[in-house]
Amino acid sequence: MTILTLENTLLRQKAEPVKNIDDAIRTIAGKMINALHAGKGVGLAGPQIGFMKRLFVVHVEGDVPRVFINPSITATSTETVKYEEGCLSIPGVWADVIRARSLQVQAWNEKGRPFTMDADGILARVILHEYDHLEGVLFIDRLSVSKRNSILAKINKQAPLRQEK
Repeated sequence: MTILTLENTLLRQKAEPVKNIDDAIRTIAGKMINALHAGKGVGLAGPQIGFMKRLFVVHVEGDVPRVFINPSITATSTETVKYEEGCLSIPGVWADVIRARSLQVQAWNEKGRPFTMDADGILARVILHEYDHLEGVLFIDRLSVSKRNSILAKINKQAPLRQEK
């Protein structure tokens, strides 16, 4: 499973709802969890692998892998926290991002069962990060314009080096 990187325009598109939670969706979710582990990440969304459906997986330390299908963020805390984030689609880039400390999310699991969960800390952050991917938003979009431009300039400067390999 290939993880798309910043230059791929699919990452900027909004994902479509999953219509049927079937064996094909379960297979994709399982492969996404494997890719997540292989990439040493904590979250992976459908658009990051070119699967333009509203599906993401998360696996934070101390918790079980979780599948979110057609998620909806129903509440976020007014309290925010700054924390360093990275992204499998923007390798080697890390920056402090301000996000809600906690949230409530509704979704369906890989068995087609609806669930609601409250999350805080790193789990809430990962859910919000992956939800952004479903909306075509990258974590660098949550930075100041000057910080984002600095990161993009650095990436563009390194692009010829990546192409030579």
